[in-house]
Amino acid sequence: MSLLDDPMHPGEVLKELYLDPLDMSALALARRLGVPRTRIERLVKGTTGMTPDTALRLACVFGTTPDYWMAMQTNFDMAAARKEVDLSGIEPLVAA
Repeated sequence: MSLLDDPMHPGEVLKELYLDPLDMSALALARRLGVPRTRIERLVKGTTGMTPDTALRLACVFGTTPDYWMAMQTNFDMAAARKEVDLSGIEPLVAA
């Protein structure tokens, strides 16, 4: 199993790679970003996903790109869907 099979939630990445090393709380980051405290707290807990608005703000404050954050969310969502969605009843179309 690779990291692509079980990618980290972007909130977990935010906490482990950015907030923890800076000894920064979700509240402090939320204030810096100009967003509600609960948005960052829920993101870090993995109970909500990354939004384009949050991705833009995180990219600005951490010197990354919005695509960096949104790609993490997409990878996380696709991995979850692969585990949950049953595709066994769908037959592929074949061009004649």
